[in-house]
Amino acid sequence: MPREVAVIGDYFMLPEVFAEKIVAACGDAVNVRTRKDNWPNEPMEHGYAAAGMEGLKEYFGDADGVVEFVGEAEILVTQLAPVSRAILERLPRLKMIAVSRGGPVNIDMKAARERGVLVVNTPGRNASAVAEFALGAILAETRKIRVAHEALRAGEWRGDLYRADVTGRELNEMTVGVIGYGNIGTKVVKLLHAFGARILVHDPYVQLSADDIAAGVRMAAFETLLEEADVVTMHARVTEETTHMMDADAFARMKPGSLFVNTARGPLCDYDALYVALTQGPLGSAMLETFGVEPVPADWPLLQLPNVTLTPHIAGASVRTVTFAADQAAEEVRRYLAGEGPRNPC
Repeated sequence: MPREVAVIGDYFMLPEVFAEKIVAACGDAVNVRTRKDNWPNEPMEHGYAAAGMEGLKEYFGDADGVVEFVGEAEILVTQLAPVSRAILERLPRLKMIAVSRGGPVNIDMKAARERGVLVVNTPGRNASAVAEFALGAILAETRKIRVAHEALRAGEWRGDLYRADVTGRELNEMTVGVIGYGNIGTKVVKLLHAFGARILVHDPYVQLSADDIAAGVRMAAFETLLEEADVVTMHARVTEETTHMMDADAFARMKPGSLFVNTARGPLCDYDALYVALTQGPLGSAMLETFGVEPVPADWPLLQLPNVTLTPHIAGASVRTVTFAADQAAEEVRRYLAGEGPRNPC
Protein backbone atom coordinates (compact mmCIF):
# COMPACT_ATOMS: atom_id res chain seq x y z
CA MET A 1 0.00 0.00 0.00
CA PRO A 2 1.39 3.47 -0.89
CA ARG A 3 2.72 5.56 1.98
CA GLU A 4 0.97 8.88 2.55
CA VAL A 5 3.01 12.04 1.91
CA ALA A 6 1.57 15.51 2.62
CA VAL A 7 3.30 18.46 0.93
CA ILE A 8 2.56 21.97 2.20
CA GLY A 9 4.21 24.48 -0.10
CA ASP A 10 3.64 28.05 -1.09
CA TYR A 11 4.18 30.44 -3.99
CA PHE A 12 7.97 30.11 -3.64
CA MET A 13 8.47 26.49 -2.66
CA LEU A 14 5.91 25.23 -5.19
CA PRO A 15 4.20 22.08 -3.86
CA GLU A 16 3.66 20.72 -7.38
CA VAL A 17 7.42 20.73 -7.98
CA PHE A 18 8.00 18.78 -4.76
CA ALA A 19 5.25 16.32 -5.63
CA GLU A 20 6.75 15.72 -9.06
CA LYS A 21 10.24 15.12 -7.63
CA ILE A 22 8.95 12.80 -4.88
CA VAL A 23 6.96 10.69 -7.33
CA ALA A 24 9.96 10.53 -9.66
CA ALA A 25 12.15 9.33 -6.78
CA CYS A 26 9.67 6.96 -5.12
CA GLY A 27 7.23 5.88 -7.83
CA ASP A 28 4.07 4.10 -6.72
CA ALA A 29 5.45 3.64 -3.21
CA VAL A 30 3.89 6.99 -2.28
CA ASN A 31 0.58 8.77 -2.49
CA VAL A 32 1.32 12.50 -2.54
CA ARG A 33 -1.16 15.28 -1.87
CA THR A 34 -0.38 18.98 -1.89
CA ARG A 35 -1.49 22.28 -0.44
CA LYS A 36 -0.32 25.72 -1.53
CA ASP A 37 -0.24 28.38 1.19
CA ASN A 38 -0.36 32.09 0.36
CA TRP A 39 3.19 33.02 1.33
CA PRO A 40 4.88 35.35 0.36
CA ASN A 41 1.70 37.13 -0.75
CA GLU A 42 0.88 37.24 2.97
CA PRO A 43 3.56 37.67 5.67
CA MET A 44 4.77 34.83 7.83
CA GLU A 45 4.34 34.80 11.60
CA HIS A 46 6.56 34.06 14.59
CA GLY A 47 6.13 31.68 17.50
CA TYR A 48 5.80 34.35 20.12
CA ALA A 49 2.74 35.75 18.35
CA ALA A 50 0.36 32.86 19.00
CA ALA A 51 -0.39 30.47 21.85
CA GLY A 52 0.68 26.92 21.12
CA MET A 53 3.49 27.98 18.78
CA GLU A 54 6.15 28.49 21.44
CA GLY A 55 9.71 27.92 20.26
CA LEU A 56 8.89 28.29 16.57
CA LYS A 57 10.11 30.99 14.21
CA GLU A 58 9.18 32.06 10.70
CA TYR A 59 6.14 29.89 10.12
CA PHE A 60 3.01 30.25 8.01
CA GLY A 61 -0.34 28.66 8.78
CA ASP A 62 -2.39 27.68 11.81
CA ALA A 63 -2.49 24.52 13.87
CA ASP A 64 -5.96 23.35 12.87
CA GLY A 65 -5.22 23.81 9.17
CA VAL A 66 -1.96 21.84 9.39
CA VAL A 67 -3.51 19.01 11.38
CA GLU A 68 -6.51 18.77 9.05
CA PHE A 69 -4.36 18.60 5.93
CA VAL A 70 -1.64 16.28 7.21
CA GLY A 71 -4.19 13.95 8.77
CA GLU A 72 -3.02 10.33 8.61
CA ALA A 73 0.09 11.08 6.51
CA GLU A 74 3.31 9.43 7.61
CA ILE A 75 5.52 12.05 5.94
CA LEU A 76 5.24 15.84 5.82
CA VAL A 77 7.29 17.94 3.40
CA THR A 78 7.11 21.68 3.94
CA GLN A 79 8.95 24.96 4.09
CA LEU A 80 6.93 27.05 6.52
CA ALA A 81 4.09 25.01 8.01
CA PRO A 82 4.34 25.10 11.82
CA VAL A 83 4.85 21.84 13.70
CA SER A 84 4.68 22.62 17.39
CA ARG A 85 4.49 20.21 20.30
CA ALA A 86 0.72 20.58 20.39
CA ILE A 87 0.45 19.88 16.66
CA LEU A 88 2.66 16.80 16.93
CA GLU A 89 0.44 15.43 19.66
CA ARG A 90 -2.48 15.64 17.22
CA LEU A 91 -0.56 13.80 14.45
CA PRO A 92 0.30 10.38 15.95
CA ARG A 93 0.98 8.77 12.54
CA LEU A 94 3.52 11.38 11.48
CA LYS A 95 7.02 9.84 11.44
CA MET A 96 9.09 12.08 9.16
CA ILE A 97 9.26 15.80 8.39
CA ALA A 98 11.36 17.18 5.53
CA VAL A 99 11.87 20.93 5.88
CA SER A 100 12.86 22.57 2.62
CA ARG A 101 15.09 25.19 4.19
CA GLY A 102 18.48 25.51 5.85
CA GLY A 103 17.18 25.34 9.42
CA PRO A 104 14.02 23.74 10.88
CA VAL A 105 12.96 26.89 12.74
CA ASN A 106 9.27 26.11 12.21
CA ILE A 107 9.58 22.74 13.97
CA ASP A 108 9.70 22.04 17.71
CA MET A 109 12.80 19.87 17.50
CA LYS A 110 12.74 18.81 21.15
CA ALA A 111 9.17 17.57 20.84
CA ALA A 112 9.98 15.81 17.55
CA ARG A 113 12.90 13.96 19.12
CA GLU A 114 10.81 12.92 22.11
CA ARG A 115 8.14 11.50 19.80
CA GLY A 116 10.66 9.75 17.52
CA VAL A 117 9.83 11.90 14.49
CA LEU A 118 12.72 12.17 12.04
CA VAL A 119 13.35 15.75 10.87
CA VAL A 120 15.60 16.48 7.88
CA ASN A 121 16.39 19.73 6.13
CA THR A 122 17.90 21.00 2.87
CA PRO A 123 21.12 22.82 3.75
CA GLY A 124 22.66 24.95 1.04
CA ARG A 125 19.44 25.12 -0.96
CA ASN A 126 19.99 28.80 -1.76
CA ALA A 127 23.77 29.06 -1.38
CA SER A 128 24.42 29.77 -5.06
CA ALA A 129 21.54 32.24 -5.26
CA VAL A 130 22.74 34.23 -2.24
CA ALA A 131 26.37 34.17 -3.38
CA GLU A 132 25.44 35.54 -6.81
CA PHE A 133 23.25 38.16 -5.18
CA ALA A 134 26.07 39.24 -2.88
CA LEU A 135 28.37 39.72 -5.87
CA GLY A 136 25.67 41.72 -7.60
CA ALA A 137 25.26 43.87 -4.49
CA ILE A 138 29.00 44.52 -4.30
CA LEU A 139 29.17 45.50 -7.96
CA ALA A 140 26.10 47.72 -7.72
CA GLU A 141 27.85 49.77 -5.05
CA THR A 142 31.49 49.66 -6.08
CA ARG A 143 30.74 50.53 -9.72
CA LYS A 144 28.14 53.19 -8.81
CA ILE A 145 25.35 51.36 -10.64
CA ARG A 146 22.69 52.24 -8.07
CA VAL A 147 23.85 55.86 -7.75
CA ALA A 148 23.85 56.37 -11.51
CA HIS A 149 20.47 54.69 -11.94
CA GLU A 150 18.77 56.76 -9.26
CA ALA A 151 20.18 60.00 -10.68
CA LEU A 152 19.17 59.21 -14.25
CA ARG A 153 15.66 58.21 -13.23
CA ALA A 154 15.42 61.56 -11.42
CA GLY A 155 16.44 63.39 -14.61
CA GLU A 156 20.07 64.04 -13.65
CA TRP A 157 22.92 63.07 -15.97
CA ARG A 158 25.80 62.27 -13.60
CA GLY A 159 28.73 63.07 -15.85
CA ASP A 160 30.76 63.69 -12.73
CA LEU A 161 30.83 59.92 -12.16
CA TYR A 162 33.69 59.94 -14.66
CA ARG A 163 35.78 62.02 -12.26
CA ALA A 164 38.64 60.00 -10.79
CA ASP A 165 37.77 61.19 -7.29
CA VAL A 166 34.11 60.15 -7.67
CA THR A 167 33.96 57.12 -9.92
CA GLY A 168 33.93 53.50 -8.79
CA ARG A 169 36.71 51.01 -8.24
CA GLU A 170 37.36 47.60 -9.75
CA LEU A 171 37.37 44.51 -7.58
CA ASN A 172 40.83 43.55 -8.81
CA GLU A 173 42.27 46.49 -6.87
CA MET A 174 40.28 45.89 -3.69
CA THR A 175 40.40 43.67 -0.63
CA VAL A 176 37.14 41.88 0.15
CA GLY A 177 36.54 40.54 3.65
CA VAL A 178 34.20 37.55 3.90
CA ILE A 179 32.79 36.90 7.39
CA GLY A 180 31.46 33.35 7.67
CA TYR A 181 32.84 30.56 5.51
CA GLY A 182 30.05 28.04 5.17
CA ASN A 183 28.02 27.04 2.11
CA ILE A 184 27.49 30.62 0.99
CA GLY A 185 30.76 32.20 2.03
CA THR A 186 32.79 29.61 0.14
CA LYS A 187 30.78 30.22 -3.02
CA VAL A 188 31.24 33.98 -2.68
CA VAL A 189 35.00 33.46 -2.51
CA LYS A 190 34.96 31.30 -5.64
CA LEU A 191 33.10 34.01 -7.52
CA LEU A 192 35.46 36.70 -6.25
CA HIS A 193 38.45 34.80 -7.64
CA ALA A 194 37.24 35.56 -11.16
CA PHE A 195 37.43 39.29 -10.44
CA GLY A 196 40.96 39.15 -9.06
CA ALA A 197 40.12 40.57 -5.65
CA ARG A 198 42.37 40.07 -2.64
CA ILE A 199 40.30 37.94 -0.26
CA LEU A 200 40.31 37.76 3.53
CA VAL A 201 38.14 35.28 5.42
CA HIS A 202 37.10 35.29 9.06
CA ASP A 203 35.52 32.17 10.54
CA PRO A 204 37.04 30.68 13.71
CA TYR A 205 35.33 27.32 13.11
CA VAL A 206 36.76 26.41 9.70
CA GLN A 207 40.13 26.04 8.05
CA LEU A 208 41.11 27.08 4.55
CA SER A 209 41.57 24.32 2.00
CA ALA A 210 44.83 23.79 0.15
CA ASP A 211 43.14 25.19 -2.97
CA ASP A 212 42.12 28.34 -1.06
CA ILE A 213 45.63 28.87 0.20
CA ALA A 214 47.12 28.30 -3.25
CA ALA A 215 44.66 30.84 -4.67
CA GLY A 216 45.82 33.46 -2.16
CA VAL A 217 42.86 33.43 0.22
CA ARG A 218 43.98 34.43 3.69
CA MET A 219 42.36 33.65 7.05
CA ALA A 220 42.28 36.80 9.21
CA ALA A 221 41.30 37.86 12.69
CA PHE A 222 38.03 39.78 12.86
CA GLU A 223 39.73 43.09 13.66
CA THR A 224 42.34 42.63 10.93
CA LEU A 225 39.71 41.90 8.32
CA LEU A 226 37.74 45.02 9.23
CA GLU A 227 40.83 47.21 9.12
CA GLU A 228 42.13 45.93 5.77
CA ALA A 229 38.99 45.26 3.72
CA ASP A 230 37.49 47.70 1.22
CA VAL A 231 34.35 45.55 1.20
CA VAL A 232 32.99 43.53 4.14
CA THR A 233 30.32 40.97 3.25
CA MET A 234 28.43 38.99 5.90
CA HIS A 235 27.76 35.25 5.60
CA ALA A 236 27.74 34.07 9.22
CA ARG A 237 24.96 32.29 11.10
CA VAL A 238 23.18 34.08 13.93
CA THR A 239 24.34 32.78 17.31
CA GLU A 240 24.89 34.37 20.71
CA GLU A 241 28.47 34.94 19.60
CA THR A 242 27.62 36.61 16.29
CA THR A 243 24.56 38.66 17.29
CA HIS A 244 25.46 42.34 16.82
CA MET A 245 29.04 41.40 15.97
CA MET A 246 28.91 44.40 13.64
CA ASP A 247 28.53 47.03 16.35
CA ALA A 248 29.88 50.55 16.80
CA ASP A 249 33.39 49.31 17.56
CA ALA A 250 33.41 47.06 14.51
CA PHE A 251 32.23 49.77 12.14
CA ALA A 252 34.75 52.23 13.60
CA ARG A 253 37.56 49.84 12.58
CA MET A 254 36.54 49.82 8.92
CA LYS A 255 38.41 51.77 6.26
CA PRO A 256 37.19 55.24 5.24
CA GLY A 257 34.83 54.92 2.28
CA SER A 258 34.43 51.15 2.66
CA LEU A 259 31.35 49.13 1.75
CA PHE A 260 29.31 46.97 4.14
CA VAL A 261 27.11 44.21 2.65
CA ASN A 262 24.69 42.05 4.65
CA THR A 263 22.91 39.30 2.72
CA ALA A 264 22.98 36.99 5.77
CA ARG A 265 20.79 37.82 8.77
CA GLY A 266 19.69 41.09 10.31
CA PRO A 267 20.65 40.35 13.94
CA LEU A 268 24.33 40.22 12.92
CA CYS A 269 24.23 44.00 12.71
CA ASP A 270 23.55 46.85 15.14
CA TYR A 271 21.54 49.11 12.85
CA ASP A 272 21.80 52.19 15.04
CA ALA A 273 25.58 51.86 14.91
CA LEU A 274 25.41 51.31 11.15
CA TYR A 275 23.40 54.51 10.71
CA VAL A 276 26.06 56.47 12.57
CA ALA A 277 28.83 54.86 10.52
CA LEU A 278 27.05 55.78 7.28
CA THR A 279 26.30 59.37 8.26
CA GLN A 280 29.41 60.24 10.25
CA GLY A 281 31.94 57.79 8.85
CA PRO A 282 33.88 55.76 8.17
CA LEU A 283 31.54 53.84 5.83
CA GLY A 284 31.03 55.06 2.29
CA SER A 285 27.95 52.93 1.60
CA ALA A 286 26.04 49.80 2.52
CA MET A 287 23.90 47.17 0.86
CA LEU A 288 21.29 45.59 3.15
CA GLU A 289 19.20 42.58 2.21
CA THR A 290 18.10 41.35 5.63
CA PHE A 291 16.93 43.20 8.70
CA GLY A 292 16.35 42.76 12.40
CA VAL A 293 12.64 43.49 11.92
CA GLU A 294 10.87 42.50 8.71
CA PRO A 295 9.14 44.21 7.01
CA VAL A 296 11.13 47.29 7.99
CA PRO A 297 9.10 50.24 9.32
CA ALA A 298 8.21 52.84 6.69
CA ASP A 299 9.91 55.55 8.77
CA TRP A 300 13.12 53.57 9.34
CA PRO A 301 16.03 56.07 9.15
CA LEU A 302 18.21 53.85 6.93
CA LEU A 303 15.55 54.01 4.22
CA GLN A 304 16.23 57.72 3.85
CA LEU A 305 20.00 57.59 3.37
CA PRO A 306 21.37 58.19 -0.14
CA ASN A 307 24.32 55.84 0.35
CA VAL A 308 22.34 52.65 1.07
CA THR A 309 20.89 50.02 -1.25
CA LEU A 310 18.10 47.92 0.28
CA THR A 311 16.20 44.85 -0.93
CA PRO A 312 13.38 42.95 0.85
CA HIS A 313 15.16 39.69 1.82
CA ILE A 314 15.16 38.21 -1.68
CA ALA A 315 18.76 37.05 -2.09
CA GLY A 316 17.83 33.39 -1.76
CA ALA A 317 14.86 33.62 -4.12
CA SER A 318 15.61 31.81 -7.39
CA VAL A 319 13.96 29.08 -9.41
CA ARG A 320 17.02 26.88 -8.87
CA THR A 321 16.58 27.22 -5.11
CA VAL A 322 13.15 25.61 -5.46
CA THR A 323 14.22 22.71 -7.67
CA PHE A 324 17.38 22.05 -5.64
CA ALA A 325 15.38 21.90 -2.39
CA ALA A 326 12.79 19.63 -4.01
CA ASP A 327 15.51 17.26 -5.24
CA GLN A 328 17.01 17.06 -1.74
CA ALA A 329 13.64 16.53 -0.05
CA ALA A 330 12.64 13.84 -2.54
CA GLU A 331 15.90 11.95 -1.94
CA GLU A 332 15.32 12.10 1.81
CA VAL A 333 11.83 10.65 1.37
CA ARG A 334 13.20 7.89 -0.85
CA ARG A 335 15.89 7.03 1.70
CA TYR A 336 13.37 6.95 4.53
CA LEU A 337 11.07 4.58 2.66
CA ALA A 338 14.03 2.37 1.69
CA GLY A 339 15.21 2.16 5.29
CA GLU A 340 18.40 4.07 4.55
CA GLY A 341 19.82 6.71 6.84
CA PRO A 342 19.06 10.37 6.15
CA ARG A 343 21.59 12.63 4.46
CA ASN A 344 20.73 15.74 6.44
CA PRO A 345 19.18 14.88 9.81
CA CYS A 346 18.48 17.83 12.06
